[in-house]
Amino acid sequence: MKKRICIVEDDRDLREALCMMIQFTEHYELAGSFENAEKALQFLPETEPDAILMDINLPGENGIQCVTKLKNINPDYLVLMCTSYEDDDKIFKSLEVGASGYILKTEGPAKIINALDELFEGGSPMSSSIARKVVASFSKMESQNRLTESLTTREKEILELLAKGQMNKEVANQLDISTGTVRKHIQNIYEKLHVNTRVEAVNLYLKR
Repeated sequence: MKKRICIVEDDRDLREALCMMIQFTEHYELAGSFENAEKALQFLPETEPDAILMDINLPGENGIQCVTKLKNINPDYLVLMCTSYEDDDKIFKSLEVGASGYILKTEGPAKIINALDELFEGGSPMSSSIARKVVASFSKMESQNRLTESLTTREKEILELLAKGQMNKEVANQLDISTGTVRKHIQNIYEKLHVNTRVEAVNLYLKR
């Protein structure tokens, strides 16, 4: 049985091209196409798609907001983001709200079809440049975790208090130590985390 695909894309020419691509692929059929998130949210559930090709830069609500609401309607929707955006924020927000893959429009029809195939095989298809960004981000997170793990219990206590906006004297009073000792601990924290300011230290610690 053919898999039913819905397309959410505001660019008319591209939307029509994607529709033709699906229609000319033997194992897929077009369930519906929508020019904006509002129409998709209203009519897409009626089409009962097996997967959704979703653009991000839509008029009104964007694709990420649309995915969030569609997932609330049906958590089992398979969504493949198909967009021009390569910035980290949009990539991770898309994955965070439930997209199962992220492919660039510039990849071309064959790659998009291959990505859909991979999606139905249980994979998480991504353009190679997107996959590199994801891997790099996880590597950075692991590196940050290793740095914060090197902190002593006292240094972590101090960072927790700094994160609450407390100044050195307040930290010293709460921990019953001198302000000089607090400054020494902060200097050690900077060295271990490879940062130069308390803002950087706190941000890194909170991201662990």
